[in-house]
Amino acid sequence: MTSNPEPSEPSANPRSRTTPTRYAERVSGSNEPELHRLLDQSRIGHVGFVTESGQPVVLPIAIARDGAEVLMHGSTGSSWLRRISEGVPVSLAVTALDALVVARSAFESSMRYRSAVLFGSCRPVPEPDKARALNILTDALIPGRVAEVRPVTAKELAATLVLRLTVADYSIKISQRWPDDPPEDVRGTAWAGVLPAQTRYIAAWPAPDLVDGVELPASVQALLEPSD
Repeated sequence: MTSNPEPSEPSANPRSRTTPTRYAERVSGSNEPELHRLLDQSRIGHVGFVTESGQPVVLPIAIARDGAEVLMHGSTGSSWLRRISEGVPVSLAVTALDALVVARSAFESSMRYRSAVLFGSCRPVPEPDKARALNILTDALIPGRVAEVRPVTAKELAATLVLRLTVADYSIKISQRWPDDPPEDVRGTAWAGVLPAQTRYIAAWPAPDLVDGVELPASVQALLEPSD
């Protein structure tokens, strides 16, 4: 089975980062609404950067869009996050798997997906704005949860590094294809079609030390309800 959500080849020309060498017909170019939709539906991004020793690193991290920028956070003790906070060039990759494309041959089988690679740099969120930024991250993961829990404490804020990615440019790639089998395979007996994918939460397991009588909150209940 093959899939093709690969990013562009790196180049000395900064603009060529967003020009794919393959499947250019799947690139939607400058499409901020589609990019924002993908970011809003993504919970995890993968940040790529180069360490001080020159080693390439990819860091999986929770993300949330705030306007045209992307928020991420972690411990102040993370050397990788501190490196990113220095403003070094970074890339952020996000991908949504929408369906499997089942062709009549393994070679032609693929995926329907939306994939974006963002290029830019990060800066720390100022102390007065950290609580708001963390609330955005929390509500992106569990909508409505901020209103159900206590405010973040000063100690928790001090232990958390919140970063804001400013996007310099990006490339977004969308595949909505059907099986593209050659005529001799179409005349064959193998099944072909598309299997739509759906990600959802299937249960709420209470913590072992949960106080008796605490009911399931509305934010969690909403995540358990099947989407349309």
